[in-house]
Amino acid sequence: MQKTWILIADSQHARCLTRDPQNHALTELAGFIHPQSRLDKEAHGRTGHAGTQFEPQTPPEVKARHGFARELADYLNKAVGEHQCHDLVLIASSPMLGELKPQLSTAAEKVLRRCITSDLTHYQGADLKARIDHALLPVA
Repeated sequence: MQKTWILIADSQHARCLTRDPQNHALTELAGFIHPQSRLDKEAHGRTGHAGTQFEPQTPPEVKARHGFARELADYLNKAVGEHQCHDLVLIASSPMLGELKPQLSTAAEKVLRRCITSDLTHYQGADLKARIDHALLPVA
């Protein structure tokens, strides 16, 4: 039986779900929280520069989102590499989707079936299932 994993994410929360191919029931595999404390740590950056080398200014929230996307991509890449996941769907806020997709491995890209720009991280239960079912309807 093919296992479809669905990752729903925004810049601070993510949940990885599996979807039953028969009745479309969702089972949560993992939850991720990117706490503000990690954002604060990354905001401090370097305290000094050697010589005349300067790094471009990157807002702390962009650095934090990039790091969180890397964490999520590592999780998905590992699952695909270990054949735990045969189909992958990403449903994420626009900034997170833009950070996450480029960090997927070649193998994960091959099993990526859909990318949907939407933030479903705050939904639960039947409401979440209905929104995912609607998002996964065939495109006409």
